[in-house]
Amino acid sequence: MNKPTESLLLPSDMQAWLAYLKAEKRYAQHTLISYEHDLKRLVQKNEAKAVKDYSETDLRLTLAHYHASGMQAKSLARMASCWRSFFHWWSIKNRTDINPAKNLKSPKTPHSLPKALSIEQAQVLLDTPAPDDETGIRDHAMFELLYSCGLRLSELTSLDCYYLKTPDYESESWLNLDEAEVTVKGKGQKTRILPVGSKAIEALKKWLLVRENFVKPQSGNALFLGVRGARITPRVVELQLKKYALQSNINIDMHPHIFRHSFASHILQSSQDLRAVQELLGHANISTTQIYTKLDFQHLAKVYDQAHPRAKKK
Repeated sequence: MNKPTESLLLPSDMQAWLAYLKAEKRYAQHTLISYEHDLKRLVQKNEAKAVKDYSETDLRLTLAHYHASGMQAKSLARMASCWRSFFHWWSIKNRTDINPAKNLKSPKTPHSLPKALSIEQAQVLLDTPAPDDETGIRDHAMFELLYSCGLRLSELTSLDCYYLKTPDYESESWLNLDEAEVTVKGKGQKTRILPVGSKAIEALKKWLLVRENFVKPQSGNALFLGVRGARITPRVVELQLKKYALQSNINIDMHPHIFRHSFASHILQSSQDLRAVQELLGHANISTTQIYTKLDFQHLAKVYDQAHPRAKKK
């Protein structure tokens, strides 16, 4: 059995583990960045401690420290998951049974329901006239597509105008306007094909007519472009949506993921087909999708309260 590395989280160890997660586990870049921060927090709180000298108590005390400093339960749970993954990888790499995180439990996180627009709110928001300029045309197309397909923000910004394959590049996510569908590569590098509704197609056609006015050498095949011609960033989408929501007088703190929640909730209300919603959202586990049944129940309960003769409040 090889002797374990004595030093704590050497840069080479950290980078090797992150490279493993990226190449083998297909983790998203934002997850890798979060995990790197989580490992650095462990180092900061346990300075000069060798990996082999860690105990589960050390990890628990570190979690308690960050909890006391105000870190939210969801972030603490992710941090514990990060440490479990790292120490498991390290123990296998070094052929040792030393793994202080083996039985480390994640803090319980509150199960809050996702916020979703009502059908009426979604219609008001998307029917609000966009600013009569090319940026407004682009924004309206993005928001129609988010709601039409239930896309994650990262999936929206990664879309290409069409499938393209060259010696140096191959599209992973793209629009097929003729077939009225998008192909997206989501979490876990899983590809799914989604239909695009007529309202979104109409908005996309308008955008594609003016997209060429944004094109610069760095534009490539990106569907949605920023004002400087590069592929639009998630942050720009978030900021533009907040402006759009204010203009339409929607009294809700809008962010792009609300369209995804609204898409799922409204499809479930109409179809009652949980499995179909799971496939459309790209959830690996149906238990992730089941939270939308609670939103659906809230909607049904509201209808009941308004309609049932013995439920109406005097």
